[in-house]
Order: sequence, then structure tokens, then C-alpha cells
Amino acid sequence: MLQSLSMKKILIGIVVILVLIAGFYALNAYIYNEKQGSAAEDYKDAEYVIDGVRVKLENGFAETESAPGSASKATTRYFGNEIRSDLNSDGREDIVFLLTQETGGSGVFYYVVASLNTDRGYVGSEALFLGDRIAPQTTEKGNGKIIVVNYADRKLGEDFSIEPSQAKSIWLLLDASTMQFGEVEKNFEGEADPSRMSLGMKSWTWISALYNDGREVKPKKSGVFTISFGNDGNFSATTDCNSMGGKYTTDTLNKTINFSEIMSTKMYCVGSQEEEFETLLQNTQNYHFTSRGELVLDLKFDSGSVIFK
Repeated sequence: MLQSLSMKKILIGIVVILVLIAGFYALNAYIYNEKQGSAAEDYKDAEYVIDGVRVKLENGFAETESAPGSASKATTRYFGNEIRSDLNSDGREDIVFLLTQETGGSGVFYYVVASLNTDRGYVGSEALFLGDRIAPQTTEKGNGKIIVVNYADRKLGEDFSIEPSQAKSIWLLLDASTMQFGEVEKNFEGEADPSRMSLGMKSWTWISALYNDGREVKPKKSGVFTISFGNDGNFSATTDCNSMGGKYTTDTLNKTINFSEIMSTKMYCVGSQEEEFETLLQNTQNYHFTSRGELVLDLKFDSGSVIFK
């Protein structure tokens, strides 16, 4: 009899634990879905949160109460300037675009929103306010998942009757867990993916050389020392005086690189750093990329490194 009662208590305890676990996951799923909002087959039919109010678009249009119980309406419209990018690394192409909203006055308020392409459909984000009666220009991809929105606004203190003339840009990252945009600093570093970077992806500009004895050498003229890598094993470079070129070989597994047959035009320039730049290339042994979007050439005998951007 006592053994039977003990077994019943154990079974009841197991059932209670299972119910609590199920309740925990159900609550988490509910909270997640509340944050994510409803899904739609098309991003122009998705739901977005504008100033704390959920707005469900239908073919890029919505009309809602300006305030609870108010007779005036807020009209929300798809504006455009859309760009497609994988914002949450799930392999699907998401969409960022602009919305406008008019609330009955003279203002036309511009917002940037994202629509994630999920397995449930398109899920809208919270809207980020850009400004009133601005002049949108372009929306572009930045490093990594950064989105850059360019627009013109009025200068501080200017009347709304004046056309926007001051160029502005805002750099944004979407937090997919909260569906909110966060603003990042211009020239934000830390979003490049080194595994996807390659020598031939761009023309690289010499930034500095850092030696292990503490010395740092920078170009006296910014932006004039560049290097480009061809797929045929040839490289070309510009300096503060002459053009330069030659051959290079790499071992992508061990990240080694060797420059050879370096030649340049023969113009003489007083104070040129060309010879030092050529020596850096000759002494290079390895290379790697950083999450700041840099190409780093490591010098032989672990003596230092050369940074390109």
C-alpha cells in the first residue's frame, strides 16, 4: 500500500514537471510570436509597428485611427527605396524599405522598416523614424548586415517651406530578436566577414605599417598607396610617385603570400616612400583579413604587419 502511494506521488510529480515544461515553452512561443508579429505572403501586406501601434498593410497601404477613439485617420503608405539583404543570416533575402505616414496635418513622416523573409512568411519590424517632410535619396548595403539610408533634411531652424538641402545618412543594424533597428556609427567596424573576403575583392589602400619594436609608419599622403590583385597572379600598385606591378603567389590554406618580379616606372620624387613600400611587399610572408574589413600582410620573422583597408 505504501509503495503504491509512493508510485502515485512520483507519477503526479512527473506530470506536474511535464506540465510546467510545456507551459514554459508555450509562454516562450507566445512571447516570441508577439515580438515577431503576424506573417504575410508579401512584405507589402505585413504588419509593422509605428510609434508603438501595429499597422497592417494591404498592398502597401493602411488607414488606422490616429488615436484610440479618434475620428481622424493615419494613412500609411509604402514609399520604396527598398533593398534586399539577408539581415539575420538564415539564408533568406530580407527587405528594407521606407514608409510614409500622414496623420491629418501638414506633416509627412518618413520611417524605415524591415521585413524578414521567414518560413512563416514576411514578418515586419518596428519602424524607425527618419524625419518630417524629408527628401529620401538612396538605401544601400554597408559592411556586413549594415543598411545605410541616405536622405536630405533641412538645416537646424529652417522652416518647412524650405526644400531639404542638407545631406544626411543613417547607418542601421536590425536586431532580429526584438525586430528593432539600432543606429551604429558611420565607418562602423566589426561587421565584415573575414571568411568571405578575398585579395581580389577590391583595390586595397595602405593605412600603416606596425613593427614589433614599437615603430609605426604611415603614408605621408593619404590614399595614394594602393594595391590590386588580379586572378592571373599579377598585382598592380600605385605609390606617391610611380606605378608598380609584378607577380604574386599564395597558399590559401596556410595564408602565405609572396611578391616577386616587382617593377615600377622610373620617375624620381623627393621624399617619396615608394622604396619603403616596396620593401614591405618584399618582406611579406603571410596575409589575413579582419572583421574590420582590413587586409593585413604579416612580415617575415614575425617582425610586424602592414594594414590595408
